[in-house]
Amino acid sequence: MSRLVAVVGPTAAGKSGLAVAMARELGGEVVNADSMQVYVGMDVGTAKLTVGERQGVPHHLLDIWPVTKDATLAEYQRLALSAVDDIWSRGKVPIVVGGSGMYVHAVVDRWEIPGTDPEIRRRLEAELATLGPAALHERLAGLDPVAATAILPTNGRRIVRALEVVEMRGSFSATLPRFEPNPDVQLVGLRPTRDELDLRIERRVEHMWRSGLVDEVRALEDQGLRESRTASRALGYAQVLNFLAGECTEDDARDETVRATKRFARRQESWFGRDPRIDWRPAPGA
Repeated sequence: MSRLVAVVGPTAAGKSGLAVAMARELGGEVVNADSMQVYVGMDVGTAKLTVGERQGVPHHLLDIWPVTKDATLAEYQRLALSAVDDIWSRGKVPIVVGGSGMYVHAVVDRWEIPGTDPEIRRRLEAELATLGPAALHERLAGLDPVAATAILPTNGRRIVRALEVVEMRGSFSATLPRFEPNPDVQLVGLRPTRDELDLRIERRVEHMWRSGLVDEVRALEDQGLRESRTASRALGYAQVLNFLAGECTEDDARDETVRATKRFARRQESWFGRDPRIDWRPAPGA
């Protein structure tokens, strides 16, 4: 039996449910690798499993930070590896689950995360404030297309980080894990067909709206969500914040959430599709 299992794939593929089923079968515990499920109160829009849906399986790194915290990959990695080591120490199997590629590989491959350069960071953040994330994402795509596919064009903070590493190292993607074989790790991927995935995303967004996403965002706005550089960029949350600010209609916000989520799912497929270690399986029924 593998010492660590990772369940990966695009959003809405059914990863969380599969992770719970595998944990129950293997005697495991789940370690979250979704970059937005770490935030307290971001439940509906991230499709975070309820306590009942977790079926008694312990889940780690859910609800650990307020939405005002600008989390870093290095900080997440430190906490996640500590959780993995703790699970091992108790004779259990860690099951890492999520669609955030860098979060997954930071744990699975114990990625050595590049350092920082404060001067470069300050300059790029000033450019971000002046030019906006789309312009910097376009620059990143020209310098490092692989890195650009893994980062949302609206996620200014991660774009700045990738450009910082490009300046320091010449490439961001070259610093990423090399997908080396590891007999102690089993990677399971869920791969719906393109049409099936699009339908799943449309249904998920409709469910989010029916389940109170707008009210959830409104409550989080009172807690500082709009001022957050990280949580405010989350799919669904960014669009609802625009609606609450009067920048679009609610229907526009819902439609844009569907479109943005589909684009993000394509990037997830591209990211994970490069890893030859993944055992791809059909997604469970919707």
